[in-house]
Amino acid sequence: MFLNSLSGRFLILTAVFVMLAEILIFVPSVARFREDYLLLRLERAQIASLALLANDMIEEELEIELLQNAGVFNVVLVRDQVRQLMLSTNTPFTITQTYDLRDAGPMRLIQDAVKRLLEPADHVIRVIGHPIQQAGLLIEVTMATGPLRAAMIDYGLRILALSAVISVLTAFLLFFAVRYFIVKPIKGVVSAMSSYAQAPEDARRIIEPSAGVIEIREAEAALRLMQTQLTSALKQKERLAQLGGAVAKISHDLRNILTTAQLFTDRMEQSNDPYVQRTVPKLLKSISRAVNLCESTLAFGKAEEAPPALDRINLAEVVNDVVESERLAAGNYDISYAEDIPGAMIVRADPEQLYRVLSNLIRNARQAIIASGAAGEISIVAKEDDANWSIIVRDTGPGLPPRALDHLFQPFQGGTRKEGTGLGLAIAAELVRGHGGRLELVDTSETGTSFSICLPKTIMVLDEAAE
Repeated sequence: MFLNSLSGRFLILTAVFVMLAEILIFVPSVARFREDYLLLRLERAQIASLALLANDMIEEELEIELLQNAGVFNVVLVRDQVRQLMLSTNTPFTITQTYDLRDAGPMRLIQDAVKRLLEPADHVIRVIGHPIQQAGLLIEVTMATGPLRAAMIDYGLRILALSAVISVLTAFLLFFAVRYFIVKPIKGVVSAMSSYAQAPEDARRIIEPSAGVIEIREAEAALRLMQTQLTSALKQKERLAQLGGAVAKISHDLRNILTTAQLFTDRMEQSNDPYVQRTVPKLLKSISRAVNLCESTLAFGKAEEAPPALDRINLAEVVNDVVESERLAAGNYDISYAEDIPGAMIVRADPEQLYRVLSNLIRNARQAIIASGAAGEISIVAKEDDANWSIIVRDTGPGLPPRALDHLFQPFQGGTRKEGTGLGLAIAAELVRGHGGRLELVDTSETGTSFSICLPKTIMVLDEAAE
């Protein structure tokens, strides 16, 4: 499972590529080590020969010890055009190869190093180089290849081990960098998509571009645009589906209403008796119902609710605007309004959509009180806790009829008045859901009805969407 993930594959590929890079520099490194090894033997051999220059005669045991310390079999110096054997011992094998380090190029050194690694047999070779401190024209030594090859293999193994450590460390560092800068934002986008799929109507679940990587931020912006368009399209399709299901019922009701209106019209055309004067109001009322039903249906079918533009607003100001409009609409009816809204309460909502929600609830309450024929009161109370803002709209009307309770928030089915379409509460509930909240009926009885609007304080972010 891990190997199929983006970060897992990136970890493996990084380790492989670093190892390949180390292998490419492995051979030149071993060639350089071989050259340094040979030069060191020349230097030690020259230092050993200094004992003979200081004293023309040295004991054989001392000569053997000097050659062993230098790691060579004999030492030859060319000084003043004279070739002089400085130190020597019995060479166990015939010299098979001569290497001149004075003019060896990089490719020649690499070729010689590869040949030495591939040749396991021990040979005796001659090595020529420049003496240090200009102590002669050249220095020449003979030596065995076995220790040289063993040292080269040991150095190569240490290089490979170090390369493996570097590649693994580099891979893990890049692994965590990729997880933090790429994989984590991608997972955030995926989580936001999953969260949005659970509730497309909740505007809090629409992603907010926040990634630091330009490409991922562009993807988040494109996703936000798609989610916004999809939310609008889903709402429109849902409304059209609801509208289609209600067409048959609307057509039946509309036909009955218009038939009644037609009968009254025919009566007016055929008679001039006083009865006509009494039927005129009924005619106008029937026609008004038909027009209202048609307008409400067309408005609901064509409306395209945009996702709420959430902002911090003063709730008291919005409630006061709604109440003032309803007071004017109430005219001379005996309806009082009570507002219990903390003046400093700030909520996060779309001001226009919240106005429409409150207007629908308060208008329904006003119409219920007017229909009862008695005086009444509408109160709007707001409170808050650590998680939510709550708005309670209560009236002292006659309560909701039983037939409205089963489909209260469904369009064309949850009407609370005989001539109502049930669209007001359906639209209000939809707007509240768009804020991530909920609209609920608290209670209803012959003494009044209460509705509750609950708006969450939290904003849906990527980390929360992943939970």
